[in-house]
Formats: sequence, C-alpha cells, structure tokens
Amino acid sequence: MLGHKFATALNCIDGRVQTPVFNWMDLHCRVQFVDMITEPGADKILVFGDRKKIVSVMEKISFSVQRHNSEAISVVGHFDCMGNPVSFEEHLEQIKKSAEVIQSWDFNVRVIGLYVNEWNSIDVICDTEADLEQQTMRSFL
Repeated sequence: MLGHKFATALNCIDGRVQTPVFNWMDLHCRVQFVDMITEPGADKILVFGDRKKIVSVMEKISFSVQRHNSEAISVVGHFDCMGNPVSFEEHLEQIKKSAEVIQSWDFNVRVIGLYVNEWNSIDVICDTEADLEQQTMRSFL
C-alpha cells in the first residue's frame, strides 16, 4: 500500500464509537486509514475471551500490521457499552491489560488504550510512546 499510512483499532461493534476513534487516530497517529477490528465489548476480549477468540483477534491485528504496515494499534472501550456493561474503572483496567497483551505479541508498533466517554471524546488510557510522566489519563475533545 505504497504511500498509504494505516493504524489498527480493536474497537467495539457499536457504531457510535467508530468515528471518534477514527478521527483521533487520524489526527494523533497521522494515518490515512484505520483498520477496524470490531467485537462487542472489545476491551474485554483479550482479558476474558476464550483462546479461540483471542487467536482470531491476534490474527486480524497481525494481518493489518503485516499487510498494511499498520503503525499503531489501539484497543478501545467506551461509555454505555452493551457488550461490556461494566464500570468506568473496570473498563480502564481491561483496556490497560488488553494493551499489555497486544504489546506482548511483539508487533513493534505503538500500542494505545483509548476510552470513548459519554461526550464521544477520547480519553487516552495508556500509550507506549508517551513519556513516563505522561502516563496519566488525558482527554481529547
């Protein structure tokens, strides 16, 4: 895909969160396209999913990284998720743990944990490219 820049998002199937995630990744990762891997309650899949589901997600991410040279991978949770109806704090923990799982797969790309809040803005939960002093949650409108 000469000349095209890609990122990958493990995102919820909920259509409300597709656009905010794409827009954030477009702006902050400086990419033209975002490969969306969607699952209901995506932030819980890598923490509580069965092995078959986790392998499926890993294969899809691997495809995006290898075939599209994806430069960043995000794992996304969101407010009012019907696929993962847990507290904000539980979403944060699942996002962090999922990002750690993705990072352990050694794709050697940026891994970001995102949360789409009730205002459809993005809270950055974790980011492998952030300085240690910037590891606190940051929000973007």
